[in-house]
Amino acid sequence: MLAYLIRRLFAAAVMLAVIILVVFSIFFLVPKWAGVDIATSFVGKQADPAAVNAVREKLGLSDPIYSQVWEFFKGIFAGRTYAAGGDVTRCAAPCFGYSFRSEQAVWPVLTDRFPVTLALALGAAVLWLVFGVAAGVLSALKRGSLWDRSAMVVALGGVSLPIYFTGLLSLAIFSYGLKWIDAQYVPIGDSFTGWLGGMILPWITLAFLYAAMYARITRATMLEILGEDYIRTARAKGLREQTVIGKHAMRSTMTPILTMLGMDLGALIGGAILTETTFSLPGLGQKVLDSIKTQDLPFILGVTLITSVAVLIANLVVDILYAVIDPRVRLA
Repeated sequence: MLAYLIRRLFAAAVMLAVIILVVFSIFFLVPKWAGVDIATSFVGKQADPAAVNAVREKLGLSDPIYSQVWEFFKGIFAGRTYAAGGDVTRCAAPCFGYSFRSEQAVWPVLTDRFPVTLALALGAAVLWLVFGVAAGVLSALKRGSLWDRSAMVVALGGVSLPIYFTGLLSLAIFSYGLKWIDAQYVPIGDSFTGWLGGMILPWITLAFLYAAMYARITRATMLEILGEDYIRTARAKGLREQTVIGKHAMRSTMTPILTMLGMDLGALIGGAILTETTFSLPGLGQKVLDSIKTQDLPFILGVTLITSVAVLIANLVVDILYAVIDPRVRLA
């Protein structure tokens, strides 16, 4: 197990370096090759030439590419100093960029919004795992029954309906119509019950979309596994049905579910843009949308990095869980 863990950690470290290099290329090299003035993108088209030249010098855009890459890497792990003449700006580690428009370092702003996005993603993930996997297993065990058909129709609706439609519909019914839930977001430090009330509808709305997908994949995987020889052998031995399903079938079923969970949860931690916008949640998704509107490139770059790292970490955790669920994976 230790050797497997070391291999996965080493692979994750290499992938992290590749991710940073790719993000740097997307935001600094590709625009340069396309003839775009990167300094103008960082300060805005309405900025005067002196401000643009100052940002160009601060970012070191005239330096060799390897020097720019090194400064970008170093900034993330050790901080960075942006200097142009006597104007010096310090960006503490981890430096995910600096917005010269708002005169703010990217990392503190994003970490202030990160708990909202994390709470949204984790709360919704618990709901869609519990209800989605349970519905998929029951549908597989009761194949062709009324429950199976009804659950799959609901799942099809959940996959098909856009999140902004179900979000606005839930607000119209439960918040504005029946007034059962106050959907106004309240920071958890101000009131836990107010925070919980403001998160319930976003959790349910987001979980409805993903639970539908997880129900369908769980049903399909479970039906395939129930036809395997080792399942028939376990039943022939006289094992109870609960043991056959819970100990044998579910272990194999969880593998594709964990794969999906790693990708979905990692992406959501980078910002659930539609959900946060629909429910006015001050998370990363809403921030990146605002940054796109105002063309505040450093914040877009920062959220891109956070999303990439979140997906990497989520998949690392999934790899470790693979080894726990199926010891054969440790030999891979």
